[in-house]
Amino acid sequence: MKKIEIACFNLESALIAQKYGADRIELCADMSVGGTTPTIETIQQAREYLTIDLYVMIRPRGRNFVYSDSEFEQMKSEIETIKKLGVNGFVFGILKEDKTINLEQNKVLVELTKPFPCTFHRAFDAVSNYEKALEDVISCGFSTILTSGTFPNVMEGKEVLKQLVIQANNHIEIMPGGGLRSTNISELNETVKANWYHSSAITDGSETANSEEIIQLKKKLQS
Repeated sequence: MKKIEIACFNLESALIAQKYGADRIELCADMSVGGTTPTIETIQQAREYLTIDLYVMIRPRGRNFVYSDSEFEQMKSEIETIKKLGVNGFVFGILKEDKTINLEQNKVLVELTKPFPCTFHRAFDAVSNYEKALEDVISCGFSTILTSGTFPNVMEGKEVLKQLVIQANNHIEIMPGGGLRSTNISELNETVKANWYHSSAITDGSETANSEEIIQLKKKLQS
């Protein structure tokens, strides 16, 4: 069964996503920079109302994915706090200046999140060598990579996504995301053949998911 994760930037989105068939929520804040760590209050409210899996983004700021020592300490502290709130997984990703995977820092965070699974987010799309990066992310202990195939959106990156799924060989989930909509999910799935797909399901320029878009994403993924 193919599954869909909905990126939610507020509680309203998360509730809509659950009601209309999402399999999992990725909860974050600040859509304008692609997502940052949500507030503790938002996470607590989401956990109170959601029965489906809730993954939380750990990202101290927008811009790049190279973090200072203090930002890294902040990420560790946030994980330790959020672990106690009944979440089901975490979403983060750290690179080095040379656009390779920061093995040391990612391994520390993955270890800290245990026993919860971790998704390496779209920092992956900024790497210089995606084949090497895939192996590095696997070695860090992540369970999923959220990626548009190193291109601005999933349709441009679909051939790379297809190659990543083949290379991953079930050692890690490749979850296409970035410009994924009900209008292109059927074509993408036909090419890529992933198990999980990721969308904000936002269609109107707001920061809130559209219920009909979620219904159509699910319908077309299962057809």
